[in-house]
Amino acid sequence: MAGPDRPQNRSRRRNLAAPIVRRNTVRVPFDVARHLRAGHPWVYREAVARPVREEPGTVLDVVDSDGDLVGRGLAEGDGAISVRLWTNDDRAVDAALVAARVRSAIELRRRFLDLGALENVRLINGESDGLPAIAVERYGDYLVTQLFSPALAQAPALYTALYDALERELSPRGIYEQRRHRSLGGEAPRQAGAELVRGAPSPVELEVREDDLRFVVDVTAPLSTGLFADLREGRRAVRAYAKDRRVLNLFSYTGAISVYAHAGGARQVTAIDVAAKAHARARRNFAASGFDAEKPEHVVGDTFKVLARYAERGTKFDLVVLDPPAFASAQARGGKPWSAIKDYGELVAAALGVLEPGGLLAAASSTHKVSSDEFDAALAEGAAAAGTTLKIIDRRGLPPDFPVVPGFPEGNYLKFAIGVRS
Repeated sequence: MAGPDRPQNRSRRRNLAAPIVRRNTVRVPFDVARHLRAGHPWVYREAVARPVREEPGTVLDVVDSDGDLVGRGLAEGDGAISVRLWTNDDRAVDAALVAARVRSAIELRRRFLDLGALENVRLINGESDGLPAIAVERYGDYLVTQLFSPALAQAPALYTALYDALERELSPRGIYEQRRHRSLGGEAPRQAGAELVRGAPSPVELEVREDDLRFVVDVTAPLSTGLFADLREGRRAVRAYAKDRRVLNLFSYTGAISVYAHAGGARQVTAIDVAAKAHARARRNFAASGFDAEKPEHVVGDTFKVLARYAERGTKFDLVVLDPPAFASAQARGGKPWSAIKDYGELVAAALGVLEPGGLLAAASSTHKVSSDEFDAALAEGAAAAGTTLKIIDRRGLPPDFPVVPGFPEGNYLKFAIGVRS
């Protein structure tokens, strides 16, 4: 048995006192490691033992307090997230991994969706498809890639492999790229339009099919193409409940919900949006589906002010749809910016003020910063402020092309509920 002064004992004591720290390694506490191993892919800046100073795009090993490997990911840069995990093991983060995950994601959609009937589909859903900060959507024969991390710009081998795999699997006519990452201060890069990175240019107005309807999209746009795939089940719900109802579509944007309401047999459709250009695109969407573009009433104005005017006049509706912007925007509330996080209850109360007793409120929230409990609380508070109650009769979530890993609640961001006003 070795005595206290034997060399092997001294070596053991040194190892216990000063664990070896490898380069490109980030250490996290056990509770954080537990969440990461359960599927949460984000290592927040406040959770790491040391600041991550490696260049964005550097592959880092994330280890727990004992030094055991939790996974591998990419350094993020100056954002609130320090590392996005790509694996929970020691596999290389390389082109082969990207290609395998693109193939797996597309096969999942082919198994559970009719891609012939849907030309507006999310093919890669970021972290939940094992491709962090990457979303890819199909619009007809074109693809739009959204990159949400500055790390990807510093890892050209990865996004080159992404585009190679997409071309190999789908043979699109063209691939466009949007870069949508924000800095720690919240500033987004100036958006001049999506960049064509592969193939042939798209027409500015491209028609795509969703169910038996058609919509005009712009895949070259800097942010939204004009049709949100994630709200597909909500649109279908509106169609199912719209028959013979007077429908008010608030924050109507390009009118996709208005088109679905009309297709469902709505007696009247009124759409409110602050942007006249949005209504012009809505009219084109009505025409694309073979409907009279002048059938709905399109009102240009601030939602809160228009609702106040309707309430003063006693104008009522049977179905009111709320799909407000997720974050503060130019849509004002008495001169103040709209915030879906702070102002949702007030919006619900205003909407209920123009809803007939027994009418339906269809409410959506598309930010993970509002939890399901907070969303329901805003509905309840809005109903109380309006002197009424709501009873939820239907809920819709993300469609199958937006799979969510259970350990990543931020991925399950969409809330959509239909309630009956008392």
